[in-house]
Amino acid sequence: MMKTATTIAVLAASPLAAQQFSMPAGCEAYLTIQSQSCSVSHYFRCEEDLNGEQRRATLDEEGMSYIGRISAQAEWLESFHLRSGHTERLSDAADPMNIIELIENGVDTWDFVTESAEIGDSRYEGMDRLTGETIVIDGVTLLGTEYALTSYDSAGNVAWRSEGREYVSDEWNMFIGGESSYITSDDRFDSDDSPVEFIFPDEPGFLSTNPKFGCGVEMSSFDVSILPTSPIQN
Repeated sequence: MMKTATTIAVLAASPLAAQQFSMPAGCEAYLTIQSQSCSVSHYFRCEEDLNGEQRRATLDEEGMSYIGRISAQAEWLESFHLRSGHTERLSDAADPMNIIELIENGVDTWDFVTESAEIGDSRYEGMDRLTGETIVIDGVTLLGTEYALTSYDSAGNVAWRSEGREYVSDEWNMFIGGESSYITSDDRFDSDDSPVEFIFPDEPGFLSTNPKFGCGVEMSSFDVSILPTSPIQN
């Protein structure tokens, strides 16, 4: 984990004032996505990653907010939430996430447990389903999905639920955020993380640190820092 920790430190230390996001040594970015939710995400792979793993770093108006890593099957592996200061890592998967199964069969169920020194163990149970829609955004073809998720705390109690519609790229083997709702016993938060622009190397805006869309919109008081965006938006 030392290499991973070093990667996080380098990324977090990159000044927001810089117009271009700095990749750590041994890592190469291949895609930048500007999203509707005043966020910009950079997708990259590092030499230390094995078997098709890849990473995502997301920034908003205040700077770096999230770093995550997924497997070649888009199975969530670990995430670092820089605002709340907590990390989560895959501990056990009774039913692993598998984007290949989703694309081939139209549905994928999953049931896995994460560990975190800061917030304790959590269990996530849910499903992704293809809607049958093919959507083209900024020249990129995506598959429409719908999902449902229940999060349990270490005692087995329901912590929160989420449902929504997202996107899948069968070219990059990854999920891309869309419209989501997060529900607790006394609150609800709705978000739209849909992609607006796909930017590739050598194109203007690639590795930009500045989100372009949806900024300045007042958000709900719901504490989204506790939500692990990676299991459903990896």
